[in-house]
Amino acid sequence: MQRWRGLEDIPQDWGRSVVTIGSYDGVHRGHQLIIGRAVERARELGVPSVVVTFDPHPSEVVRPGSHPPLLAPHHRRAELMAELGVDAVLILPFTTEFSKLAPADFIVKVLVDKLHAKLVIEGPNFRFGHKAAGNVQLLTELGDTYDYRVEVIDLRVRGEAGGGEPFSSTLTRRLVAEGDVAGAAEILGRPHRVEGIVVRGAQRGRELGFPTANVETLPHTAIPADGVYAGWLHVDGEAMPAAISVGTNPQFDGTERTVEAYAIDRVGLDLYGLHVAVDFLAYVRGMLKFDSIDDLLVAMAADVKRCSELISAYDRG
Repeated sequence: MQRWRGLEDIPQDWGRSVVTIGSYDGVHRGHQLIIGRAVERARELGVPSVVVTFDPHPSEVVRPGSHPPLLAPHHRRAELMAELGVDAVLILPFTTEFSKLAPADFIVKVLVDKLHAKLVIEGPNFRFGHKAAGNVQLLTELGDTYDYRVEVIDLRVRGEAGGGEPFSSTLTRRLVAEGDVAGAAEILGRPHRVEGIVVRGAQRGRELGFPTANVETLPHTAIPADGVYAGWLHVDGEAMPAAISVGTNPQFDGTERTVEAYAIDRVGLDLYGLHVAVDFLAYVRGMLKFDSIDDLLVAMAADVKRCSELISAYDRG
């Protein structure tokens, strides 16, 4: 899969293509419907498929300080898109100048002059151009002028997690923030993941017999609510069952919120300085302060046992 950063990276001899545009944070099941349809139609038409997305998130430029928590960094989104069969991903630097493009100018600059769109696939709520003035209706009307067609994909949720709401990154972020990682996974189509570098912490876990990887998460990461979770710690392509703690470590009067993962039944791991990923499978309990260290140790042992059970049940199908 080709990856382009900015319009200037697009090959000059690029021909017609099937295009879909959006932030696509999380590449959730709604996004997968749109992107999958773009890939399908591109193959039918004998042209490549292109996903256009933005960095930073448009809201940060339009309303500074409003950057939403991110469900997936751009490299992870690209990996997920590649798995769906996408031929190219274009990341457009979203600047103040770019945000001021009128809808028609946006279409000409991106879809017509550079990507030579033959077909555009979007969800019903797609907006584009200055002040998000462009919508699917305008996109379709401009297609008559610039020789491309538009298909709109319905994104309604029919599972329990959405309660009838459309698939959306906003809904997924809310579930993650509430600690409902199972509900988020139902929308994402996989467990929610956070990534970062393993850094040195207070090393209390090691002293207590449960050494954890203290993950310095990427900026703007959507981090689940404080608590204990079952999941996996991914290191160099290996997925290790893990008990995960999110919070300020109230037992020791901590103030900084951290994500720490204990690789169950693994000893001698040296992960400092490595980039790792943590997948959240299930919520186990809230973050508590115990009466004594002994009570904490009993709870931690029970947490690890429960996490192992949940992970084993998931692995069995």
